[in-house]
Amino acid sequence: MGATLSPAAGSSPGRRSGGNRAAETAARRRRLIEAAVALAGEGGYDAVQMRDVASRAEVALGTLYRHYSSKDQLLLAAMAAQADALRGRLEQRPPRGDTPAERVAEGLRRACTALERQPTVTAAMVTAMSSTDGDAAPVKQAVQDSLRMMIAGAVGDDAAGDPVEDLDAIVKVLGHVWFAALAFWVGGMTESGVMADDLERAAHLLLDH
Repeated sequence: MGATLSPAAGSSPGRRSGGNRAAETAARRRRLIEAAVALAGEGGYDAVQMRDVASRAEVALGTLYRHYSSKDQLLLAAMAAQADALRGRLEQRPPRGDTPAERVAEGLRRACTALERQPTVTAAMVTAMSSTDGDAAPVKQAVQDSLRMMIAGAVGDDAAGDPVEDLDAIVKVLGHVWFAALAFWVGGMTESGVMADDLERAAHLLLDH
């Protein structure tokens, strides 16, 4: 008779069940975000309707609202996911440059290029970023956190140089400049490429010393 197999340590049925639920929740959130991005790509901010998002993601409307209370929160979650993905790509292929300003400028330029590839999606996310919905505040902070880590990573490559003072303040100001540049671009007031140029100038003004 063969030996009876017992569950490995730390892998009780209850824990496995909890792990499965967490994986299912994460997959469901990804589907919802992907559905929102697809709708925004087809028709911009107004096309992202919660019922349509739920239908496209094959999720019950009530389930969608348990994850995201509004389309602004959902679009901001999409923006946070994009920011996190960009940060990951920059970690894999760090921006080049001899100074922190040059590296930050290149990283931000790559980010701008990615955003400019999907103008209607970017416009929808910028509109959501302007939301006064209190429930969206934590997601906005997630976007800001990804931006900070991205800039700090570029600055930190200069191990032999002097430490950058007031990094948090620099990141905050660059975030404000970026949002203003995005608003001008999605509003048709500037052409593609200008946003990255403005951010490069801001990076040099803030980081060169």
